[in-house]
Amino acid sequence: MVTPLTGGGELLDEDAIDPLVGFLESGGLDGLLALGTTGEGILLSAEERQRAAELFLAARPDDFAIAVHCGAQTTRETVELAAHAADLGADAVAVIGPPYFALDDRALLAHFAAAAEACEPVPFYVYEFAARSGYAVPVVVLQRLRDRASNFAGLKVSDRPWERFAPYLVEGLDVFVGPESLIQRGLAGGAVGVVSGLATAFPGEVAAAVRGVPGPDLQALREGLDQFPFHAAAKHVLRRRGVPITEEVRTPLRELTDDEREALDRWLGSS
Repeated sequence: MVTPLTGGGELLDEDAIDPLVGFLESGGLDGLLALGTTGEGILLSAEERQRAAELFLAARPDDFAIAVHCGAQTTRETVELAAHAADLGADAVAVIGPPYFALDDRALLAHFAAAAEACEPVPFYVYEFAARSGYAVPVVVLQRLRDRASNFAGLKVSDRPWERFAPYLVEGLDVFVGPESLIQRGLAGGAVGVVSGLATAFPGEVAAAVRGVPGPDLQALREGLDQFPFHAAAKHVLRRRGVPITEEVRTPLRELTDDEREALDRWLGSS
């Protein structure tokens, strides 16, 4: 889900979190991933991420799961965020590989193992997204991580096309599909669920598709939003759908221009 911001994108919009979580739950979702790619987590300070996690979990409805993304540039900060999320009662912790440096298998394994240990016994998930981290986590690292971390439960995989996604469907690991274009194929191939950035703005539509209920073309919806700066566009859609949220984002992400906002409104009116 997105993270509500205010003050030119420099402050958490704490008042918007409860209605946003309620909107997502009422749309038919089983839970959410907070502070991931769509949630701008990597752009927030550790203190902001901890406060946001507190607010997300305080807003959690009954029987609604909240996973917290805790991936950061350093192992120390990742461990601190993971331990904090576990202490708050998060249902799961997810961690993307640290971006920028080309890490070998030994370094990656040590990083993920430390993060998993920090949140134990909370289920730990590797967040595989090569387009954002800059590299793909080798499957052999995941196999070794199973021997090191008893709470290693699975992955969220956002890689595409299918040839890059499929190797992560490892027996014994719960895999959640990220790309909307791979939802049906991923579920048919053994994935246990979906974690969709599109669902932050269109929860009912994504929930229906996951459950096999006919509805709008998710790929068309995603491509429609991707015409614009995605984070600001998703927040604009949420506001149009009644959630009291601004479209403000953390720089270097940017808001919509007036022309983009008008174009997005026209697209929403025709979709």
